[in-house]
Amino acid sequence: MSTPAPDVVRSAYAQLAVTDLAKARWFWVDMLGFHVQYENADSLYLRGTDELTHHSLVLRKGDIAALDHLSYRVRTTEDVDKAEKFFTELGRPVKRLKKGEGTVGVGDAVRVVDPLGFPVEFFHEIERGERLIQRYDLHRGAQIARLDHFNICTPDIPAAYAHYRSLGFGCSETIEGDEHELYAAWMYRKQTVHDVAFTGGAGPRLHHLGVATHESHQVLRTADIFGALHEEKHIERGPGRHGVSNAFYVYLRDPDGHRVEIYTSDYYTGDPDHETYRWNVHDDRRRDFWGNAVIESWYKEATPVLDLDGRQQPVSSSLLDESAVQVGADGLG
Repeated sequence: MSTPAPDVVRSAYAQLAVTDLAKARWFWVDMLGFHVQYENADSLYLRGTDELTHHSLVLRKGDIAALDHLSYRVRTTEDVDKAEKFFTELGRPVKRLKKGEGTVGVGDAVRVVDPLGFPVEFFHEIERGERLIQRYDLHRGAQIARLDHFNICTPDIPAAYAHYRSLGFGCSETIEGDEHELYAAWMYRKQTVHDVAFTGGAGPRLHHLGVATHESHQVLRTADIFGALHEEKHIERGPGRHGVSNAFYVYLRDPDGHRVEIYTSDYYTGDPDHETYRWNVHDDRRRDFWGNAVIESWYKEATPVLDLDGRQQPVSSSLLDESAVQVGADGLG
């Protein structure tokens, strides 16, 4: 009898390797407004103003810019044990970390390389942080409220969909071809549009981190701040309105090229009969509801990922390439 999947609550934090911690601090803290919860000579632990857990983003000094790991919170300590058994039975690399052995502030955890090739952690216990929701005197920059989602590049979207379904994730929206071939999917555990989404392309690579702010004017303010300081080169795409998810967005690149989406205005998915909304790959509103062009770097560039020993994972090419579909504004076919 196979071990049941762990009960995942939500996407919890990401750890990125950066080559220059001072430049990363300027981008993520000074410009975007993340709160520094903890720091040492080699790392920064950051969170948004609405988050009551120790961190939602860790930046650590590394030789190359890469994704160290993604992390999901599970409902109980027993679910950490389930995660260890679940991935061991799948034959995947698994590392158990006792409290104090892994990330600062996090209790017992399990890190795995999942079937898609991504380094993923599962934990339950995490230290609490001071309530900053109404510390308006500390809110600055993009006024980041919380981590919302991970978006990953993978060459096999159906395999990614099947894996996350096996972990109990629901599916809010998809992009599909005329024969229902799957180009992308948005999947959730918390009751929003997604905790993780899949962009078809060479992988495993991290496409972007999605961080939520409360209102659309904060997305616009983010772009204005970068422009005012002559740092507009960090703005990659937008502001705009996604068809998928309805989100109002702007995409930025940090000094190492890590991509972040400042994101607001998605919707509730918690009803038990919530239906998947299916976009056709030929509908040019799917990526931008106003039909604005999607630039080539957004489709082609992404962050490499590491294995459990810190080595860069090899990348496989995509089975389906959404950017090669000739549709109106995209113009990349």
